[in-house]
Amino acid sequence: MKILKQLMISIALAIASVGVAQAATAMTVYKSPACGCCEKYVDYLRENGFAVKAVNESDMDAIKKRHGVSHVASCHTALVNGYVVEGHVPVAAIRKLLKEKPSIIGISAPGMPMNSPGMGEMKKGTLTIYAVTKSKQEPYVYSVE
Repeated sequence: MKILKQLMISIALAIASVGVAQAATAMTVYKSPACGCCEKYVDYLRENGFAVKAVNESDMDAIKKRHGVSHVASCHTALVNGYVVEGHVPVAAIRKLLKEKPSIIGISAPGMPMNSPGMGEMKKGTLTIYAVTKSKQEPYVYSVE
């Protein structure tokens, strides 16, 4: 009977520990109030575990200039753990960035690429994500998602 009781306690503790979730990573997304794809992207981030604060901004050019991503611009700009995430970047690339912690400004999916989160059905291997450097170096391929 003792063995059964110990087994039940062990199982209960194992189940309880699985239910403990890591805290969501906080992210601020600056976006135009009239942009539908930006809203879809914010929803996508939240569905994938990010705690998103969405900020409607009428002067997105100033946001991009302030954070050094004007030359790789898209429609929205996000800030997460000291990095800039410009445009419709998949969470896989964001998680890679946060894990690797490279010495860059951030990453970008310039323009409004189809097959990206918030812009239609994603197709694996079709979206090039660029690293934005702190120097005047041209952005380079960070990942293909």
